[in-house]
Amino acid sequence: MSETTELLRHAAELFPGEVVTQAQVRHLELPGAGRFALITLDNGFDHTKPTTFGPQSLANLNEAIDQVEKEAADGEIVGVGITGKPFIFAVGADLKGVELLARHEDALAIGRGGHEVFKRLQQLAVPTFAYYNGAAMGGGVEIGLHCTYRTVSASIAAFSLPEVFLGLVPGWGGCTLLPNLIGAGHAVTVIVENSLNQNRQLKGAQVHELGIADALFEAADFLEQSLAWTASVLKGEIEVIRPEIDRGEAWDQAVEWGRAVADSKVHGAAPAAYRALDIIAEAKNGDLRRGFAAEDTALADLIMGGELRAGIYAFNLVQKRGKRPAGAPDKALARPVTKVGVVGAGLMASQLALLFARRLEVPVVLTDIDQERIDKGVGYVHTEVDKLLAKGRIGQDKANRLKALVTGHLDKAAAFGDADFVIEAVFEELGVKQKVFAELEAVVRPDAILATNTSSLSVSEMAARLEHPERVVGFHFFNPVAVLPLLEIVRGSATDDASLATAFAVAKKLKKTAVLVKDAPAFVVNRILTRFMGEIQNVIDEGTPIAVAEKAVEPLGLPMSPLVLLELVGPAIGLHVSQTLHDAFPDRFTVSENLAAVVKAGKRGFFVYDSGTPQLDPEVAALLKQGDKVLTEEQVRERVLDAVAQEIGLMLDEHVVAEAQDIDLCLITGAGWPFHLGGITPYLDREGVSARVNGKPFLAPGVASVPA
Repeated sequence: MSETTELLRHAAELFPGEVVTQAQVRHLELPGAGRFALITLDNGFDHTKPTTFGPQSLANLNEAIDQVEKEAADGEIVGVGITGKPFIFAVGADLKGVELLARHEDALAIGRGGHEVFKRLQQLAVPTFAYYNGAAMGGGVEIGLHCTYRTVSASIAAFSLPEVFLGLVPGWGGCTLLPNLIGAGHAVTVIVENSLNQNRQLKGAQVHELGIADALFEAADFLEQSLAWTASVLKGEIEVIRPEIDRGEAWDQAVEWGRAVADSKVHGAAPAAYRALDIIAEAKNGDLRRGFAAEDTALADLIMGGELRAGIYAFNLVQKRGKRPAGAPDKALARPVTKVGVVGAGLMASQLALLFARRLEVPVVLTDIDQERIDKGVGYVHTEVDKLLAKGRIGQDKANRLKALVTGHLDKAAAFGDADFVIEAVFEELGVKQKVFAELEAVVRPDAILATNTSSLSVSEMAARLEHPERVVGFHFFNPVAVLPLLEIVRGSATDDASLATAFAVAKKLKKTAVLVKDAPAFVVNRILTRFMGEIQNVIDEGTPIAVAEKAVEPLGLPMSPLVLLELVGPAIGLHVSQTLHDAFPDRFTVSENLAAVVKAGKRGFFVYDSGTPQLDPEVAALLKQGDKVLTEEQVRERVLDAVAQEIGLMLDEHVVAEAQDIDLCLITGAGWPFHLGGITPYLDREGVSARVNGKPFLAPGVASVPA
């Protein structure tokens, strides 16, 4: 038994639930070139089940390489190609079970196993070709990097090395081979910058433009064109000439730029990006053996660290729990929605109208207090549709249909009389919303759903005066509506299962991540963010400099600083939510006098950007009244995290959501909190905050952490 076979056998014992990928070898005659071996990766499922590499899958590939290696040595073949099943090339390592690994040496075996198999492609006696015919990520990209040549389909919309996003490094050759193929600058973009920008994907044309692939072909006859191109390469009719890599100062500058990108995104709090950059820096001398060894070590270290465990936990929340919401009623109870009404025609209402029209493709009608507002709202939708058309994301026919679907009407009875689902997006004041619902109940059908986009008010109180409160449901979107996936679905005290099921069915068609939440003040995201922001505002009001308070929470690697987030939300809205929560929980939520002064002065935020970076607005500085209690960054951070841990503990005790996992899912999809935190509860557990504040961790041992 070879060392590689033994390594894979041991690794396979650690992943008993692996979805096994086969590596099937068939032979083709390339006209004028000779006999050619083509390896196809296929896990036996249709295109909805991605092809991955676990230990047994690698073993199968290793056996296929055994076969073609002998044929190449005997002169029976002129080359070897690798492709995938239709629509999918391969999407990387099978991470199911990685979070269960408890020993460093087991984690090390995972990295070595991939390297030992993939690098054999470089050692064959004939040229090797990778044909990226569909989605390729992680190890799926890396296996191609070990080949001599690569082609890519123009239809590919997902091509990436996403490991840093999850808390790993491209550990099967990516960190070493990619910069040696396309240069350090482009490699840093693909490995670090794209990953830290919410796992940005490359399209086929970009893959070719970067030089990762040597040729680009259309999807319709991609494999045929790739094989014809291969024959031309083998016959010497086509010579692939790649630009010389700059291994001087430009390489070092690219790595330093990558560190600046990582600092701006995670502020040193997550190690994966920095480990990847260290390996890229070492790859400058082209020593592949040393680079692969560094990848093995980094991969093992990160597998045994909290960041990856939290990253996998977060990934599973979004991909699994987010698609099967806890507590959702039987979907068979859902009623069809063939027309949608939107009360209001402001920015939020207009965004909702566009989303409903695009996803449901049913008529959507807006109302407001005057025709001018309605025309402006409908005009916004039409302008956004034109933008989609200009970007090539939709065709002219689709653009015409979408515009025709969205209309406006002053008369609610005429607008909503035949609507199945009506959502209000008016001023955030209970009396206003109660009045709107009373008007709606008088004109809509008895079975029409009445939804509210309230961010903090009681859905039950909103429905209390209605004849049919059972059809009222909270439907809280996050801004910008087209970007943030979360939809908090709120069950009021009278909401029935059919209305709730309809709300979840609509959410699914809208392609939103729906989480069922209790009708509690500010629900989930706004309650946690307001407690978080409230403590920041408290320490500032007490005397801590703004710069210190802002810098204190940088180690969390949040998408933006607290006061920049407040500016995005709007100080007036932040103040309103603070007041709502202060009314509900006066012992924990405060209303900042400084924030109230900023709102009264009509300021949009605390900063000005004249220099290109945020600077405290002198006019805001003149408004601030601070005490003399100055805290250090560490003291601020401890105070903020303690407050958040306390609030989450209370929310779970109150059953605002089913489990801590729902808290994390909401923060990831509704507030953009990073995967490497796992939302927030794994971080609080890992840092000991949960135990200090609540006497116990939020998650069981081994969930988003190394098993005991």
